[in-house]
Amino acid sequence: MKTIDDLLAAGVEARRVFVRADLNVPLADGVITDDGRIRAVLPTVKALADAGAKVVVASHLGRPKGAPDPAFSLLPAAERLGELLGKPVAFAQDTVGPAAHEAVDGLEPGQVAVIENLRFNPGETSKDDAERDAFAEQLAALADVYVGDGFGAVHRKHASVFDLPAKLLHYAGYLIGAEVEVLRKLTEDVRRPYVVALGGAKVSDKLGVIDHLLEKADRILIGGGMAYTFLKAQGHEVGKSLLQEDQVPACLDYLKRAKERGVEFVLPVDVLVSPEFPDLKTKAPVNPTTVPADAIPADEEGMDIGPETRKLYAEKLADAATVFWNGPMGVFEHPDFEGGTRAVAQALLDSPAFTVVGGGDSAAAVRLLGFDENAYGHISTGGGASLEYLEGKTLPGLAALKD
Repeated sequence: MKTIDDLLAAGVEARRVFVRADLNVPLADGVITDDGRIRAVLPTVKALADAGAKVVVASHLGRPKGAPDPAFSLLPAAERLGELLGKPVAFAQDTVGPAAHEAVDGLEPGQVAVIENLRFNPGETSKDDAERDAFAEQLAALADVYVGDGFGAVHRKHASVFDLPAKLLHYAGYLIGAEVEVLRKLTEDVRRPYVVALGGAKVSDKLGVIDHLLEKADRILIGGGMAYTFLKAQGHEVGKSLLQEDQVPACLDYLKRAKERGVEFVLPVDVLVSPEFPDLKTKAPVNPTTVPADAIPADEEGMDIGPETRKLYAEKLADAATVFWNGPMGVFEHPDFEGGTRAVAQALLDSPAFTVVGGGDSAAAVRLLGFDENAYGHISTGGGASLEYLEGKTLPGLAALKD
């Protein structure tokens, strides 16, 4: 695929460049709580603006139902982008209507505009090819060139990701280039030992990647809510812990295949439990109890990996040459249950390995817990996209950027 450097070499002075970014940032009462995705697209936007392009930035945010919804407006993201660029950013209050055209027509070379949430238009996410194509045609009228840089959305067959690049000269932005380069290091010529740490709520969210990594990894560490389905598969009581009963057979199969292939599959040896799920708004203390992973009381719920598991996982990460981590080890948003996720994040820093934090909640946890992002090899902006790439799937947004 051609890159933004190829575009810059060809010249972009006064050309309208449509940048499909990922500004899908978390909001609390209209305030951005983590601007990592906005900062990730800055190098692309800044390079284009500095070269004299008229930059049109577009993104989705949240899951509005194909119609305008103030709760999902991109205005806070546009304002934050302006702050980070150090200059005003125009904002259009629609996607392809009069406001969008006015904002784009009003751009001078070197200026930037953000159009409203793409998902306010049903054509963006439609499964009907004709409806998506029609919306892509409307978007194409706003630009001369397309730059794909929204890695967090490249696994979606959406109009702005898949259909629009075919209508314009298209290039990959700096972020997508960096993400793909890193993911290749996790799939081709991997430095070993290759250790994968997987957490998060559900086994079903990680079925494909576990299946694929059993052929690639030397060691797999399991934490988070998904660990309890594996513990159940081993015949242990898991109490009120998150459990996907229908995934127990899959977990048994993974444990069996790991043993046959010589892949070390590591589960928690102790967990922190509580009678009730904690209040994440007040963060009131819950005084958790530590119990062996094979002796969770029937009236308690597992919330985090325990201190012995934290030590064990740190040891299992210490000799790695390559590490991929996706998914928190527990309810990291609450102070009583952040310890497991903090321990894994620290172990990655202590390891000499090439470390990749696989987006989503893992990336959010790194920032929330105060770790230096630059100390890791790479922090991905797309959890789902990263996982699907590692599964070996074709990602529509990457396929669309190929020549």
